[in-house]
Amino acid sequence: MRIFRSILLTFLVLLASQAVFAAGPANLGPDESFRLVQQRDDLFLLDVRTPMEYQQFRLANASLIPIDQLMNRLEELPRNRPILVYCAVGSRSAQVVNYLVRRGFSQVYNLYGGIYAWANRGYPILKGRS
Repeated sequence: MRIFRSILLTFLVLLASQAVFAAGPANLGPDESFRLVQQRDDLFLLDVRTPMEYQQFRLANASLIPIDQLMNRLEELPRNRPILVYCAVGSRSAQVVNYLVRRGFSQVYNLYGGIYAWANRGYPILKGRS
């Protein structure tokens, strides 16, 4: 009986953790992100890096809202469109995605690996000042 309870408890914990994981924000690799950019004309691209990083290179049509300004600029983000958030390697953007989901944004995606992973796959970037 003890073994059965232990197995049942383990099963319930695994089931609960999978449900939480499935409900969490989506991490998209560079290939999936590129497909999303190509397929969704209404996609909002959000760059959360610093202005200096943004000036060096960025995704076309991306809006810059540095992570340290996001809380004061939430009204600039569309709630009725999907948002792809990116930074250099995916760490800052993952934090932003989690924050936005907690604030009620439903279609928010993190570019896992950031713009560096995107560029390493050969996908287009803009270089220099806009």
